[in-house]
Amino acid sequence: QVQLVESGGGLVQPGGSLRLSCAASGFTPGYYAIGWFRQAPGKEREGVSCIVLNDGRTQYADSVKGRFTISTDNYKNTVFLQMNRLKPEDTGVYYCATELFRVTGCKVEAGAYGNWGQGTQVTVSS
Repeated sequence: QVQLVESGGGLVQPGGSLRLSCAASGFTPGYYAIGWFRQAPGKEREGVSCIVLNDGRTQYADSVKGRFTISTDNYKNTVFLQMNRLKPEDTGVYYCATELFRVTGCKVEAGAYGNWGQGTQVTVSS
């Protein structure tokens, strides 16, 4: 059974940085893609970034390009989201999710993923 645990969220001032982690277990990393998503109250869950674990292919939402970077550790069991130059509109609960690459590819679309973590809160405020 695939399990995902997010961590690293918190309160940060605009312009600051946070590094989120997604620890994955119960799967074969080479067959999966992992995505990061976020959700603010009253809004739909939106895609942030994704990475294909076996080749490092990535995608980013336009709203975070140039500010966020997705990466993995060498064993591909942890995915990071480095978030720089944070803005208040980046506030939300951040989730990681995974799905078989052959099913979803590398997409920043929540509906493409079947396995989800519990989320970690990110608040950007002065």
